[in-house]
Amino acid sequence: MSIPVWVLLGFAGWTLLTLLSTIGLYRWSRILTGKAEIKEFPADVPHGSDWYRRAMRAHANCVENLPVYTAIVVAILASGVQSPVLDRLASVLLIGRVLQTTIHIGFEPTNTTVSLRFACFFVQLICMFWMGIFIAIYG
Repeated sequence: MSIPVWVLLGFAGWTLLTLLSTIGLYRWSRILTGKAEIKEFPADVPHGSDWYRRAMRAHANCVENLPVYTAIVVAILASGVQSPVLDRLASVLLIGRVLQTTIHIGFEPTNTTVSLRFACFFVQLICMFWMGIFIAIYG
């Protein structure tokens, strides 16, 4: 498998790990200890601690961006383009994703943490745009 495909698997795995280790753990620990009922977690109503709401947004952001990166990987596979440039960009993208999620969940929002989070997101955007342009030119 190519590096971009491995990164796709890593991105998907990170998305699932984020879900299970934050939202899932929070909800099921509350349900199983009798502190909440399963029906008390509506998707369209803000609830829970600040940390929990940040975890929900971090997971949602992974889910929102995973299809975009998937489309890029499909284009790579369909075009047959292979390049160390794509490999490096894919790797940087995954590092940016992990850092963004970790900062989002692990730190209270301040100007510094939000700026760092945005910087990580911006790096991912640059990587995806660059990959798309690279495929369009060389594919």
